[in-house]
Amino acid sequence: MSVSVEHEKRKEEILDKALDVFAVEGYKDTTFQKIAERCGITRTILYLYFNNKKEIFASCIKRFMGRLEQEIRVIAGGAERNSTEKLVAIGEMVVNLCVVESKLLSVMLDYLLNLKMAGGDPDERVRRRTVRMRHILATLIIEGKRKGEFAPAVSGKAASELFYALIEAAVFRVTVLGKRDVSSLSESLRLLAASLGAAPGTDAKY
Repeated sequence: MSVSVEHEKRKEEILDKALDVFAVEGYKDTTFQKIAERCGITRTILYLYFNNKKEIFASCIKRFMGRLEQEIRVIAGGAERNSTEKLVAIGEMVVNLCVVESKLLSVMLDYLLNLKMAGGDPDERVRRRTVRMRHILATLIIEGKRKGEFAPAVSGKAASELFYALIEAAVFRVTVLGKRDVSSLSESLRLLAASLGAAPGTDAKY
């Protein structure tokens, strides 16, 4: 195994263990020393991989968002589904991934709450991290309108915001309420996706 590959593998292991520390201690009380101890290494060695806890936390989020965006692009770019089916598949994938990554999402919520208390803007931080995902959803809706699958009057921006709001609801249920069953949100995603193609004055059917 090359040195660079081994280095990246070790970084991934550090991120996994650091996430455990963040989840137990909270973002504010997590320290570089606590992360080093959890990894079984010294601070000096940890500095070979990361400069501070902020960089470690940012790397955890970047890894999660990278995986999320990659899977969204795969679904959006596939040819086996129509636009409605793609939106539903994307929504369900995101919701299910939120359940799997509930530990990270809980830490992210803790971080955002601390940011707000310190006078920061949590909404701006979240939007900056999710701008590409929002763009993919809006593009998918525009494509559906072009193909005649969605009603001409459908607003790509408004529809993508509704989808994103449902995803935010899933995050809230998983992180704050501790719910693991988010099947009702999947049904809501299906209903919303189906309604985009309904003619005015008719009942949407999926």
